[in-house]
Amino acid sequence: MPLPRLSLTPDVSHGPLDGAWWPRCEALELELPTLIGSLDPGVGSVTRVTVDTASWPDAPQRMVAPGHVIEVVRTDLAAEAHAITVDCGTVGRWELLVIPPDEPAGVATRLLTAAADPENELSAPRMLALAEEDLAEEAAWEAEGGHGSR
Repeated sequence: MPLPRLSLTPDVSHGPLDGAWWPRCEALELELPTLIGSLDPGVGSVTRVTVDTASWPDAPQRMVAPGHVIEVVRTDLAAEAHAITVDCGTVGRWELLVIPPDEPAGVATRLLTAAADPENELSAPRMLALAEEDLAEEAAWEAEGGHGSR
C-alpha cells in the first residue's frame, strides 16, 4: 500500500498549518495537478497557489487546470519557506507544509501526521528544522552503536 502524500486537518485549523503535502519530485508543474486532484471538489476550484522561491525556483506563473487557470505566486518570505498556500477563491484556503520529496518515509509520515494535528502550533520551517535535528540525532546514535550495542 503506498504511503499517503497529503494530510489535512479534520476541521478548521487552529494553528499555522492546515496539513502537509509530500510531493514525489520538485517539479511543481508535475506535482500540483495531483495535489489539486486530492482536494475535496466541494471547496471549489483552486484559483491560486503561493510557493516559496527557494523550494520552487522554476515554478511557472500560471498552470492550466480543467476549466480554469491557476495563478502561481512565488514568495521570498521566510515564514512561507517549505509551505504552499492553496486558495479556492472565497471558499477555502489551506496552508500546507511541503515535505521535501527525498525525505525518508518514516520522517515524512511523522510530519504528515503532525502537520494535520489541529493542536500543532509549529510553522513549516520549524517543523522541518526539528525533523532534521531528529535525523541527525538518530544518525549519531546509530554511529555510536545504536540498537546493536550493549
